[in-house]
Amino acid sequence: MPKLPPLHPDNLSQELERILSLSHHDPHGVLGIHLTSGGVVIRSYRPEAEKIRVLIQGREPVEMDRLHENGIFQAIFRYDDQPFPYQLEVSYPGGATFTIRDPYAFLPTLGDLDLHLAQEGLHQGLHHKLGAHPQTLDGVPGVSFAVWAPTAQSVSVVGEFNRWDGRLHAMRHLKASGFWEIFIPDTGDGTEYLYEITPQVGVRFLKMDPYGFATRPPPAMMSVVFSSRYKWKDTRWLQERKKRNALTSAMNIYEVHMGSWRRVAEEKDRSLTYAELARELPAYVKEMGFSHVELLPPAEHPFGGSWGYQVSNYFSPTARYGSPDDLRLLIDAFHEAGIGVIIDWVPAHFPKDEKALALFDGTALYEHLDPRQGSHPDWGTLVFNYGRPEVKNFLIDNALFWIDEYHVDGLRVDAVASMLYLDYSRKDGEWVANKFGGRENLEAIDFMKELNDAVRDRYPGVMVIAEESTSWPMVSRPTHLGGLGFNLKWNMGWMHDNLEYFSRDPLFRKFIHTKLTFGMFYAYSENFILPLSHDEVVHMKGSLLGKMPGDGWLKFANLRAMLAYMWGHPGKKLLFMGAELGQIREWNHDGSLDWHLLEDPAHAGMHLLMRDLNRLYRTEPAFWEADFDPVGFKWIDVNNADENVVAFIRFDAKGGKPIIGVANFAPVLRESFRIGVPGRGMYREVLNTDAECYGGSNEGNSGQVKAKPVSSHGHDWCLDVKLPPLSVIYLKPEAPEPEAPEEFRPIRSLVPYEEVEEEVEEDNGEEPSSNAPPPPTKKPARKRQATRKPAAKKPAPAKKRPARKK
Repeated sequence: MPKLPPLHPDNLSQELERILSLSHHDPHGVLGIHLTSGGVVIRSYRPEAEKIRVLIQGREPVEMDRLHENGIFQAIFRYDDQPFPYQLEVSYPGGATFTIRDPYAFLPTLGDLDLHLAQEGLHQGLHHKLGAHPQTLDGVPGVSFAVWAPTAQSVSVVGEFNRWDGRLHAMRHLKASGFWEIFIPDTGDGTEYLYEITPQVGVRFLKMDPYGFATRPPPAMMSVVFSSRYKWKDTRWLQERKKRNALTSAMNIYEVHMGSWRRVAEEKDRSLTYAELARELPAYVKEMGFSHVELLPPAEHPFGGSWGYQVSNYFSPTARYGSPDDLRLLIDAFHEAGIGVIIDWVPAHFPKDEKALALFDGTALYEHLDPRQGSHPDWGTLVFNYGRPEVKNFLIDNALFWIDEYHVDGLRVDAVASMLYLDYSRKDGEWVANKFGGRENLEAIDFMKELNDAVRDRYPGVMVIAEESTSWPMVSRPTHLGGLGFNLKWNMGWMHDNLEYFSRDPLFRKFIHTKLTFGMFYAYSENFILPLSHDEVVHMKGSLLGKMPGDGWLKFANLRAMLAYMWGHPGKKLLFMGAELGQIREWNHDGSLDWHLLEDPAHAGMHLLMRDLNRLYRTEPAFWEADFDPVGFKWIDVNNADENVVAFIRFDAKGGKPIIGVANFAPVLRESFRIGVPGRGMYREVLNTDAECYGGSNEGNSGQVKAKPVSSHGHDWCLDVKLPPLSVIYLKPEAPEPEAPEEFRPIRSLVPYEEVEEEVEEDNGEEPSSNAPPPPTKKPARKRQATRKPAAKKPAPAKKRPARKK
């Protein structure tokens, strides 16, 4: 430490007045221990203190002189030429005495390189420096606090440890960087704190830590010091993730709102905790055959009705369901079950809550000052200023934080369209054009490209998914080719067309037949996910089942057919929780899914279909291996609008292992419907949504159909299949291929998954008829044991609905 000249009395007086008024940028330059040409000087500011003594090991206590009547004390050690460790014994009127370590006796915990990278927007590990970090300095345990507030006059850390008195722990401003820092000894995990900020104009106010790692549950808006002690068990998963290509892998995503998936009715209908979810949700998702789960935003948010999309604390998981380590436990449990975890991430906007990011240092810091740029008219929120390096750094660092600290396998970026367009949801005169006079948000585009490159470079195998609802080109193309760099994009156009078609009475569907097929015209322009998300079952839109036309039986038949068709369409899949139950009412974030519906055969059948459909999907590479390659899909019959029928073939990446899909979206039984197929032989019916076990009318093809040498639909062979009403059937050509693993064996038509039997028949010497089942395998008869939970037990036969024949 270099020797400093003693402060001139006039200068010292000015410095002390700034300390007392909480307007000093560097209180460490005045308070604490300093080596001067006149010896070692120690100063301390303890308002209301009666006296302070300096305690030095091996020496007698030294009482400090009162330098200012408002509580500033000083002691000079004229014969010392080096700083030394010490403590302060502070006495207050009434006899109360406390021994403390001086927070102003420690060097900064942020270095010059950290400050430089942060100011340039290039510090991709800034969360290791900003926020609250328990550590030991000079052998003293405590917490280092650091925050960005460039225009503030002063920033203090306040909490119960200093009785919320900002005068006791004023931070220092580091080299005009905009960052403030202090090390507070003898604090640690569990400490509640806020930042007390003195703006240039106006009164002081309190803010939560933008980089805080934990909070108290809402409505309390309180940051909490937290350091993880969780020991991860998913090393193998992370290693395998690096090799996984999302585009050529199975991906059927179960979208979940953690607070309403299931509740504890006996305890005031409370939500499950992270730990309770870890015991139930991964097992359920695995049993249902989904490959991934997508969690609605897990970051802390003050308003529960935002479902997490109005984030107040980007680095803190919501405390509604437990601690940050409890969330790590849940994600680890998913990985142990072989389930990938995607989280919704919201860099498009943030709320105006007074203790959150809005006007953080008294000025528009994270947002734009001009409301034409900084205010979102639809949601009453604020828009990030992506052109500011520190803001861009904050967001990219946060994305990497969730991948690094919580091992998430993907980020679904919310509301990308609102970031891309400066005039998004704005009228003329309500937005500001870019420097070229256009409506594109150039800074947001650069941010998204940099984000996607950072994730790709640092975390191979991790996905970044865009919820983008416009025709912006090349959203899911690499940045070096001119794209935005996302791995996948939600296909909102397909979703709207699909729901419009299936919500129409079948009598009139022929007039909008192209709604069903138009998606294939642009299916390969992006890497699409087909979403039926939470947004489609809220705000008076009704449930998916409720959107279907007709009476109860027709609604279920339509829903089964819609989902089965969706699972065969190119693109990855996403389904919001509750659809697999046939949820009747629209989603309510304050209540549980209606699990009791599984006691009804129709709902149990829907549940069973969803499980069998997922398992068939996961088993057959034709459903997913070439989702984004034209080799993977071919229409057989695309223009049959009058009969509401489509037929298609899915292939694997090599153009082989075909699966034939035939859909009849009319409530009419078609006894013999001809389709062309690519080859001879027997075609096994591997799924039929009209099976009795799913609640259907039990019409089908007795398990198989034999191809005939008759040209049809451009093929040399054909099948004459029976098409049940409002149904989808999938057919697979028989081939001497290795049998699939038992837990993912394709499902025979009309039979519940857990009751498939291998039957041995006697050979009577007769040739099998064309409609006879395939020759049985020669192994003893056995019956698979039920694996589903009692709630999903085999439903009783649904009332069979007579179908009109045509």
